Amino acid sequence: MAEKKSDRTRAAILAAARERFGADGYERATIRAIAADAAIDPAMVMRYYGSKEKLFAAAAEFDVRMPELHDVPKERLGEVLVRHLVERWEEDDTLRVLLRTAVTNESAAERMRQVFIGQLMPTFQRASIDRPAVRAGLIATQALGFALCRYILELRPVVELTTDEAVAWLGPTVTRYLTEPAPSQA
Repeated sequence: MAEKKSDRTRAAILAAARERFGADGYERATIRAIAADAAIDPAMVMRYYGSKEKLFAAAAEFDVRMPELHDVPKERLGEVLVRHLVERWEEDDTLRVLLRTAVTNESAAERMRQVFIGQLMPTFQRASIDRPAVRAGLIATQALGFALCRYILELRPVVELTTDEAVAWLGPTVTRYLTEPAPSQA
């Protein structure tokens, strides 16, 4: 089935929006600049998305595509999860756009919370991991800190890590977050 012109136009707008939001952040990115990057009239952007906020929401849609963890041996949970997250970031730059923008924009920050807590927590619940919200939050500190240093700040030693090296460094910490009993609240 042939791709419709409207589908191509939407794809061009989203690609331009991701680039522009990623480069300029939410506040400085404009519909006019996004339209110019997509080589279309700004009215077309508004026709398809209605507002800058709705365009950002569409451009920042990110599915972590969490792996099922219930059959993963306890000692390999962090390794499996870290490898999956690093590979997702390598194949889809949407998370980078969202991360860069979330620092200064509440809508983007809320979207980031939905992505990480909303997608990690149900996976942990299905795997019968206790206190899934707290554990998802702690894992987000590692995952987002790594992503910030690797993809946004581009700290050379972190950028140069292979996926296997990143897994070896981060996996044990994430495994600990997923498997150790919660500290007592004395």
